[in-house]
Amino acid sequence: MLIFDRIRRKYIALTPEELVRQHLINFLITEKNYPASLISVETPIKSARLKKRSDLLISNCNGLPLMLAECKAPDVAITNKVFEQISVYNLTIQAPYLLVTNGVNHFCLTSATKTAPAAFLNEIPEYEELKRFSLKPK
Repeated sequence: MLIFDRIRRKYIALTPEELVRQHLINFLITEKNYPASLISVETPIKSARLKKRSDLLISNCNGLPLMLAECKAPDVAITNKVFEQISVYNLTIQAPYLLVTNGVNHFCLTSATKTAPAAFLNEIPEYEELKRFSLKPK
């Protein structure tokens, strides 16, 4: 079975993880006003030790990363190991927001910085809020 990926503009095998990813993409675009053109799927992560791909990367109009998302199948528990995975990916990406979901449980947080620890958010921010963060000096 296949599902159409509106970001990659092609049909993809419908795995449980892919279904979660496609639901998240739809939610971000339709409910949180994220521009589809600024969402990347399976972006290569360039690191000396890693040859991985991020599930979703949301950028600003200048191409700077704003949010990194990791999707798991609904039967995969969101554990510390998943947060460690996305944190390792973010060492390269350096997005100010992280999102982890299995389609049942969703966790959105700000990335840790030199001056502040990571902090969980009550909800996934609107795209406009992400943009405002990207304008703040680091």
